[in-house]
Amino acid sequence: MSSSAVPLRDRIAGAPISWGVCEVPGWGLQLPADRVLAEMRELGITATEFGPEGFLPDAPEAKAEVLASFGLSAVGGFLPVALFDADHDPLPEVDRFIDDCLASGAGVVVLAAATGKEGYDDRPVLDDVQWKTLTSNLDRIADHAAERGVVAVIHPHMGTIVENGADVQKVLDGSHIGLCIDTGHLAAAGADPIAITLANLDRVAHVHLKDVDADKAARVVAGEVSFSDAVADGMWQVLGTGSVDVAAMVRALETNGYTGWYVLEQDLMLAAEPEGEGPKADVRRSLAYVEGLAG
Repeated sequence: MSSSAVPLRDRIAGAPISWGVCEVPGWGLQLPADRVLAEMRELGITATEFGPEGFLPDAPEAKAEVLASFGLSAVGGFLPVALFDADHDPLPEVDRFIDDCLASGAGVVVLAAATGKEGYDDRPVLDDVQWKTLTSNLDRIADHAAERGVVAVIHPHMGTIVENGADVQKVLDGSHIGLCIDTGHLAAAGADPIAITLANLDRVAHVHLKDVDADKAARVVAGEVSFSDAVADGMWQVLGTGSVDVAAMVRALETNGYTGWYVLEQDLMLAAEPEGEGPKADVRRSLAYVEGLAG
């Protein structure tokens, strides 16, 4: 199925958020890195995104050493950054993140267009000038990242400025940065991730695979429940058990020459210490599902 020289199985990565490790204050119980990273390797995962600030050591070299001690390579990671404020330069934040990437051999800076508020339960509406600032910053970052030898992509994410299909189109029309397609966040926001992918294959540079309970997501979009409450209620599902046609997504990418990563993400909020295997069991199921698509 794949036209990539690297088999699909070797392009599957993990993410600490599948163990409930998140950048949002008060999100839930934060499991320690040694448990999360050890369980990734026990599952046969060989690469991971960094996770939020504080999950790994701050120093770039120390990040690399911790990951290497668990036999994991780094993919890059998620970086929420303010992009629409003309008085704020996001490049210093991005440069520090690129330092982390270069020290550990990672290659992808996954940008989220932060709202300036904590969490993902509210977002402002931008005017045309603010959108122009945002797209200009995206191009500045994309070009600067390329000069430093990594790839920057924009991640449509619920509760950020770039959330739904209309937001993605503004980015596509107003900038040249690549996309991180997150199947769950786009579907939950009412967009069609497969249609967006097929229409913009040359822009897709990174993929987060996530599945979603469509009914619970619709309540978030309708303003009936908050994003965080929906996550706590199990909005995100094990791959292959929700409303997203993950198989069709992977087939579309692989048959059209995609060579990048597939990051397994089932955003989780832990209220207490998990019993038994905990999150590891769901990640195992998602991993088996994606591996089964490799044929």
